[in-house]
Amino acid sequence: MDVSFSLDSINEAAQTFLNIIEGKKVIALHGEMGAGKTTFVHAVCNLLGVKGAVSSPTFSIINEYTSAEGKTIYHLDLYRLKNVQEAIGAGVEDCLYSGNLCLVEWPEITPSLFLDDTVHCYLTVTGDNERKLVIG
Repeated sequence: MDVSFSLDSINEAAQTFLNIIEGKKVIALHGEMGAGKTTFVHAVCNLLGVKGAVSSPTFSIINEYTSAEGKTIYHLDLYRLKNVQEAIGAGVEDCLYSGNLCLVEWPEITPSLFLDDTVHCYLTVTGDNERKLVIG
C-alpha cells in the first residue's frame, strides 16, 4: 500500500500506517539519508502516546519508549553498525524477538536478523515537503 503525504499531514499518514500494520511488531524502515525516517517514527510515537523526547538513536543504536498503554516501543538505528555480530552485541536481536513494537531504521545493514513477518516500508522524498511511504 502507498501513502503519500506532506510534512504538514504526517500525523494522518502515521495513523494510516498504524492501521495498516496493526498487530505487526517488527517494522523495517528503508530510505535514504534525509528521507524522514526519524521524523516519521516521531509522528508514530506521538500517536501512541509516548511522553518525553523521541529522538534518533544513531549513536545509542536503540531507544526505548513507553506508549500511553504502557507498552514498550523500540526505535533502532542500525546505520553505524558494521555487521550482524555488532548488532547482536548491541542488543538488536533481543529487541527484534521481544514481541514489542520495533521501528528499525537502516534494516539493510543486518537483513539476516529480521523475522519473516517483518513489514518492510520504503520512505522516499517526492518533493520539498512531500513523502511517499510504500508499506510492503
